[in-house]
Formats: sequence, structure tokens, C-alpha cells
Amino acid sequence: MKVSDKSGAGGTHPSDRYSRQERFTPFGPTGQRRLASSHVLIIGVGALGTGIAETLVRGGVGTVSLVDRDYVEWSNLQRQQLFQESDAAQRCPKAVAAQRRLKDINSETVIHAHVLDVRVEELEELIQGVDLIMDATDNFDTRLLMNDMALKHRIPWIYGGCVGSYGVTYTILPGQTPCLHCLLGTVPFGGETCDSAGIIPQAVQMVTANQTTEAFKLLGGYPEDLRGKLLSFDLWKNEYVAIAVDSVKKENCPSCGNQPTYPYLSASHRQKTDVLCGRDTVQIRPANPTHLNLAEIADRFASLGEGEVEQNPFLVSFSTSEHRLVVFADGRALIHGTKDVAKARSLYHRYLG
Repeated sequence: MKVSDKSGAGGTHPSDRYSRQERFTPFGPTGQRRLASSHVLIIGVGALGTGIAETLVRGGVGTVSLVDRDYVEWSNLQRQQLFQESDAAQRCPKAVAAQRRLKDINSETVIHAHVLDVRVEELEELIQGVDLIMDATDNFDTRLLMNDMALKHRIPWIYGGCVGSYGVTYTILPGQTPCLHCLLGTVPFGGETCDSAGIIPQAVQMVTANQTTEAFKLLGGYPEDLRGKLLSFDLWKNEYVAIAVDSVKKENCPSCGNQPTYPYLSASHRQKTDVLCGRDTVQIRPANPTHLNLAEIADRFASLGEGEVEQNPFLVSFSTSEHRLVVFADGRALIHGTKDVAKARSLYHRYLG
């Protein structure tokens, strides 16, 4: 690890940067060296993702890859800790805004930002050289894709979710623990979303604290200290439960069983529309990868004379009295102002063809 020759604040040499972590005996300098050589992929850079990323970057993880399809909005600032008002005003992509902030926090960590929707092809590329995958997404379609990909490539991943004052997290080790597919239908994950139930930031912080602690154990080389149980809690109700789930591992599980087929990597499981958590918003993405000329899209919207057009290097926003259409260069569009997929498709085809 590169160490600067300059003195830090208060005369403390930067070589002391991780000293308090290294003095924690169960982790120590050995764990720190392993952390510095590790690569973590964080899928989702919202509430969970920003908390996870900041902890790992401050802790000295060598490389962090951030992936998110969305951009910063004002409602994110309540709990998504890496973002500031200027990010929301500019509708900056979350991965880009987080990368900028994290570089200021720790210049030693290599940080990659990817503004894209995670699908099979993208994930196959993103996981190359990755030691651990952190779940910070907001839907089970992506998580099940992540689950199958992690199992296929024998990469551990750490599940996390929260809504209201409730949170849950579990560490999945290929070949050892039950996978997410095993747990579905057995463990009550709950059906509410942040759209219907809201969320308090403390629930987010509790989940990320547990996820990143497990990450330190794995990356630091101490797997024997992993929790080994599914953690579930409700901060408002003062409930905290660790559930042993080893018995739900299924030999015939299509994702982690004796003859896995990884069903969520197949075309039949690839979703083309998503109703986004916490907003009246539908995402629509094309069946095949594409690349749009954003300047041309902006000119086309402006020529309609029907609404306000804004553009930055990453997206074009077109606002009418009832809806806002945000188009990314990869052909994806976020249609704000509706949860109706049919309505969203109609708007998409009306303005983009």
C-alpha cells in the first residue's frame, strides 16, 4: 500500500491511518494487509450502498466497484449519506456522485463507477477479479441474478435489505451456506417496500454495520468468525433475532444444489421493466444494448415544445405537467409520475419510438 510522506492533521503521519483498526486484536495488521489487496463489488448505490461504500473505503479496501442505474434526487438526501444538495440539483448519477465523494475520503482506494442496469452480460464483466459482492439493491430480481452469478463463480456475497424500521442481512458462501433461492419461501422477508412503509435511516445504518462487519471478517481472512445466521431486527419494536438457517439448504436447489442450472441467468428470467422502490417511477430498458446520442434526444424533446428539457453528460430529462422522462445513453428510461407499466411504456414509445 502506498503511503504518503506528508504529515496528516495534527502532525499524525498517514501511516497511522488504519492504526485503530489494526490495534483491534482479532483483525490486526494481517487483516489490514488483506483488506488492502481486496476488490469489492457493490451493487446499488442508494441508502445501503453509500453506507457500505464509505465504511469499506475508509477502512482501506484496495478496490471498490460501484454500480447503480439511477441518479440522485432530493428524497435520497435523508438517508443516502455520500450525497449532497448539488448532486440532487444536477441529477448526478449515484455511482458518479459517490465516486467523487469517496475519492476525497481515501485517495488510496481505487474506485470504479458504473452507471448501468445490472443484467447478466454486465454482471459477467463486473465480477472479474472480485473477492466479494455486496447487495445494496432494492429488488429481488436483481438479487436472484446476483445470487446465481455469485454461486456460478464461487464468490461470496452479503445480502441486505431494509424497510421502515426493519432490516435483514445474511452472508452467503457458495458450497457452504443456503443460498437466497433456498431461503425464499422459507424465511419471511416481508412484502412491504420503502414506497409503502417509508424508512428511517437508523435501520439502514444497522444493516450496513452488520454487512460491512461480515465483509471485514471475510476479506481480512477470518471466516471462522462469521455470524453464520440470518440477522433480522426491528429497531422501533426493539426486536433483534439471529436465525439459524443451515437446515433450509436444499440438495435439489437449482441455484446451489448438486446439479445447479442457475435459472436466474437465463433469458426467461430477465426483466425488462421495474417499478422502482420509493417513487412513482417505472424503468424501461431495451431488449438489446444500444447507445443513444443524448444531444439528439435533447433536441428532439425541445422541438416538441411540450415541456422542460435538461441535459448533462449522462442523461436527458424531459418534464411535462404530469410526468418526467429521464433517458440514459444505454437506452434506459425512467418514467416518473406513474407506477403503471402500461402507461410508462406508452410514454416511452411516444417520445422515443
